Amino acid sequence: MAKDEIAKEFQYIGTRPNRPDGFDKVTGRAKYGADVSAVGMLHAAVLRSPYAHARIKYINCEKAAKLSGVKAIVTRDDFPIVKDEDTLKLLENTIAGDFAYYDGHAIAAVAATSVFAAKEAIKQIEVDYEVLPHVIDVDEAIQPDAPVVRENAGDFSVPEGSSPNVASYIEFGRGDISSGFDKADLVKSGRFKTEAAHQGYIEPHACMAQLDHNGQGEMWVCTQGHWYIRQMCAAVLGLESSKLCVTPSEIGGGFGGKTTIFIEPLALALSKKTGGRPVKIVMSRAEVLRATGPTASASMDVKIGMTKDGYITSGSVEFRMQGGAFGGSPVGEALQCAFASYNMPAVHHIGYDILANRPRAAAYRAPGSPMAAYAVESLIDEICTDLNLDPIDVRLKNAVKEGDKSSYGPKFKKIGLIETLKATKDHPNYSLSLGVNQGRGVAAGYWMNHGGETSVSVSLAEDGSVNVTVGTPDIGGSRASIA
Repeated sequence: MAKDEIAKEFQYIGTRPNRPDGFDKVTGRAKYGADVSAVGMLHAAVLRSPYAHARIKYINCEKAAKLSGVKAIVTRDDFPIVKDEDTLKLLENTIAGDFAYYDGHAIAAVAATSVFAAKEAIKQIEVDYEVLPHVIDVDEAIQPDAPVVRENAGDFSVPEGSSPNVASYIEFGRGDISSGFDKADLVKSGRFKTEAAHQGYIEPHACMAQLDHNGQGEMWVCTQGHWYIRQMCAAVLGLESSKLCVTPSEIGGGFGGKTTIFIEPLALALSKKTGGRPVKIVMSRAEVLRATGPTASASMDVKIGMTKDGYITSGSVEFRMQGGAFGGSPVGEALQCAFASYNMPAVHHIGYDILANRPRAAAYRAPGSPMAAYAVESLIDEICTDLNLDPIDVRLKNAVKEGDKSSYGPKFKKIGLIETLKATKDHPNYSLSLGVNQGRGVAAGYWMNHGGETSVSVSLAEDGSVNVTVGTPDIGGSRASIA
């Protein structure tokens, strides 16, 4: 049936519906995180550490509490004792306890009747710091003389004798890599490094929260995953997640960086201390860059063997990725992506999650994959140059296809890499002559994707229209796609 015939027969199917959010966004009516307000709402500001690493000897909030308009002040003492290790890391990244672990680490938060009163109050909070040595570079962090970011921070996976700044370790592979390298006509190694990069979303983090003495709470948050936010806030505050209702606002960009908590527990704690008044926190651009998780920096060693006719015989990688002061770098995902594009007989992967005095790393557009692709694809190009091979032909010879076993275990279903490479090679632009200072390159990358929980309710009306209620934030056209 032709498209115009479909449009004549159906009211919605085959048509191009208007974006459900389009009108509100172009007219300025859409409500983002900072636009949410409520009767009796208080405004909050956060005192942050000026040091990348310091012992907090004492905090004195007496002067701040006496200022006009100040209704509540919270420090780490206002949060419950957490024993679960993963939850403790979330809490410590949100607000400092005995130590500040990065520049911008939250020390205290104030709720007041105006933003100005809250900001003035945090200036009056007295903190006695003992400044400690810090380290932020991923390679420097594992040197023998490097400052220890957090004592006893490594988990059970860390090999004996490792740097105290190794948070976790992962290793896997298949085949005989030594034999594979012996069969190669050229074996080449390289070290590649990337720096931490922030997601750079246009909208800073913002939330408004209410929490009463019964543990019943509501939150309005600019987030990519309000279910995540509910679970995390409930965990760090010792609440029942079923008593927290989280509503996602419109979101001005996220790219993975708005899937975790930063200010939300502070707003809830302040609200509870005021007897349940709504409290709003909006981060400044400086706070976002100082105190929210960028992607991890990485230092990557890659070794690849290839025959003179372009077949990869073996490959190994050792990735060191900086996860911030509490670990959590995407080193596991990076290892899975490293050789996933190629059908290789032998591979070996080693990864280290490295601590540094930075905020805990957060997701950023296929976390770990771009770094892995940069390292592996760069080395493949270097080998192609040394062996005088066409880079796209080498990738075609080694590309994975349906039924091949991935470098990290599962078999691929239809993946489309060979078809994509062939279409690229056959395109007229691929063989165009290059001008001065022009170049042409090809690379392969991989991502396995992830999904979180949500819910949906679908009802069919008598006129054939469908009403869809879905618990998923729209971060770039979801509502239009559903429509």
